[in-house]
Amino acid sequence: MQAEEYNRRGKELVDYISKYLGSIRERRVIPDVKPGYMKELLPDSAPVEPEDWENIFNDIERVIMPGVVHWQSPHMHAYYPSLTSWPSMLGDMLADAINCVGFTWASSPACTELETTVMDWLCKALGLPSFFLHHHPDSRGGGILQSTVSESTLVALLAARKDKILQLRAELDQEVDDSILNSRLVAYASDQAHSSVEKAGLISLVKIRFLPSDENLSLRGDTLKQAIQEDRRRGLVPFLLCSTLGTTGVCAFDKLSELGPVCEEEGLWLHVDAAYAGSAYFCPELRWSLQGIEFSDSFVFNPSKWMMVHFDCTYIEYQRELTNHHLNPCFFPTKVMILIFHIRNKFVTSISAICGVFRELCRRSCADYVRAEVELCIMGGAVQHRAVQHSTWLPGGDSGIAQICVNGSGNNSMHFFFFNGEITL
Repeated sequence: MQAEEYNRRGKELVDYISKYLGSIRERRVIPDVKPGYMKELLPDSAPVEPEDWENIFNDIERVIMPGVVHWQSPHMHAYYPSLTSWPSMLGDMLADAINCVGFTWASSPACTELETTVMDWLCKALGLPSFFLHHHPDSRGGGILQSTVSESTLVALLAARKDKILQLRAELDQEVDDSILNSRLVAYASDQAHSSVEKAGLISLVKIRFLPSDENLSLRGDTLKQAIQEDRRRGLVPFLLCSTLGTTGVCAFDKLSELGPVCEEEGLWLHVDAAYAGSAYFCPELRWSLQGIEFSDSFVFNPSKWMMVHFDCTYIEYQRELTNHHLNPCFFPTKVMILIFHIRNKFVTSISAICGVFRELCRRSCADYVRAEVELCIMGGAVQHRAVQHSTWLPGGDSGIAQICVNGSGNNSMHFFFFNGEITL
């Protein structure tokens, strides 16, 4: 394919995408296929000779679409939102064309500088502390993009582990292998925390204690304090708490205002997982759960869930620099804050998308979108409660963060209401 054909085919694909998203509500959300369906539709091996683009293009509807779960559909209510937007898709196109590899500032200055600038935009828009900013006198770290919150949790745990091991070694009179010190470490999370916390513990070979939440499914300061005291008596060394703002299961919020002071007093790294609910902080009136964020060492959320930026895209802020390298024009410490050597082009794509969303839709539009979703949530909860005898719960009371938790009982009447379209949000 040459430039002339690319121009023609590109226009065709843009038209297809526009038509697809414009009529997506008419498509079945969940595909009616069985595992292995595609094997019969594609050859056993890659073609030896090039195929005509028309055949490739036609396979989108013939092969791909029959097996797609249409996450952008207004009828998609499973899992969690995964939203995109026109500015996000345009940013994706440009970044793929540039296709740079940003492992240092010198390898692509615009890559690094756009990231630090846009990360500061996000920090300010969410109302996070100024020490998370790249460009601020109070800066003690900065924000970067990761692929997923799971990866971000692992990086935060590894950083906290190394920080605590260095501290323990400095306090000892004799040389002790890091593996011995690592075996004494223990981290904490709520029993409502995402499974990626447990996975991070398995990868890093540290103990994770999942602490019981209260009647609102929130982890409280007294519970953490008691667990720390118990573990110290057992000879363990507490080093990290993964607190969740908007849990995956029920969108509950740990009591950060109680947990933060305990972490500071006991010397624990406080990592805040706001994967889903983080976008709600565009709205000042929804920042009630952020009280205590000034005690955090790292904060992460997914713009790809609720900010209309394509997947995968994860924003994480670190209060501390994770490197001892001196910052200079040829080296930025962001590359040691991720698990891979370079800032891959997908991250550049996400940065371009966030920049496009901010500049085209603006902060006000992002906040208004969140407010509209929250209003729909409150309305939907009221409709459900009237329609079927069951209990509903909006996390955070009447200001639920756009998630309705249903405790069904007795029969499947609620399922019939949803599938028959008698309840439409």
